[in-house]
Amino acid sequence: MNVITDIEQFKPVRKPFVTIGTFDGVHFGHRVILKKIREEAKAEKGTSVLLTFYPHPRTVLFPDDNSLKLLNTQNEKIELLDEFGIENLIILPFTLEFSRLNAFDFVRDVLVNKIGVYKLIIGYDHQFGRNREGNYKQLEEYAALFDFEIEEIPAQEIDDIKISSTKIRKALFEGDLQKAEEYLGYPYSLSGMVIEGDKLGRSIGFPTANLKVYDKHKLIPANGVYAVLVKYNDKRFKGMMNIGRRPTVNNTDLGLAMEVHLFNFNEDIYHKEITVLLRKRIRDEIKFDNLTALKKQLEKDKVKIERYFKESKNASENPFT
Repeated sequence: MNVITDIEQFKPVRKPFVTIGTFDGVHFGHRVILKKIREEAKAEKGTSVLLTFYPHPRTVLFPDDNSLKLLNTQNEKIELLDEFGIENLIILPFTLEFSRLNAFDFVRDVLVNKIGVYKLIIGYDHQFGRNREGNYKQLEEYAALFDFEIEEIPAQEIDDIKISSTKIRKALFEGDLQKAEEYLGYPYSLSGMVIEGDKLGRSIGFPTANLKVYDKHKLIPANGVYAVLVKYNDKRFKGMMNIGRRPTVNNTDLGLAMEVHLFNFNEDIYHKEITVLLRKRIRDEIKFDNLTALKKQLEKDKVKIERYFKESKNASENPFT
């Protein structure tokens, strides 16, 4: 995939089939659009182009609002789009100045003059331009004016529920990994660096890798214990992960921690990057009276998770696409 971060460096391509959006999650609904531009471009010997923005518009327009939580980091999104077969990814820097560009100027200056759009395929109820003033009706007018084709994809549904990034976020906040994965089409993951912790897990036979996620906007699912797969050095390891405040070992709130215990693993991975694929939420986070009680529960959790991986079909697989 050709990744362009400066649109001035975008070289003309044959019959650009273009779609636009933030595509947070690259979920099942997004993939319907991506598949369509990919297949139509191939059928007409054209080229697939996805136009997205970075940073996320909300972080620029509302810099003091820290409530935004994203399903993908920028690198995760690029990886997913690459695996899905998109030929060109244009990442437009989103700035306050760019946000003031009205719908007509955006179509003329970016889609037509810079990309040379041949056909624009967008999702249901897409809005764009200054104050999100642009809509599909206007796009139809601009398409006729600038001589390009346009098509709108209806909302995609699973069990009669419209898929959206918002609903996936809600499922993750509630710890419903099954629903989130059904909508996403792949396991939700957390990526980052292993940092040193207090090493209490090691003292009770459960050494943990403490994960530091790079992007402050990355959504962290509900607190609790999870069955996970850990990707490290192109290999995958089964394990268990606790997300929470560690109430048993902390009398005061020291902030959210993400600790992973890898099964049958004894390498030093401090300051190394790993990706954790969350497969199943096992239980809530619990405060125990002492470390002995915590150890007994962790032993039960491990048995339960090992049984899950043994009995659940595809649990150990990584269906990103």
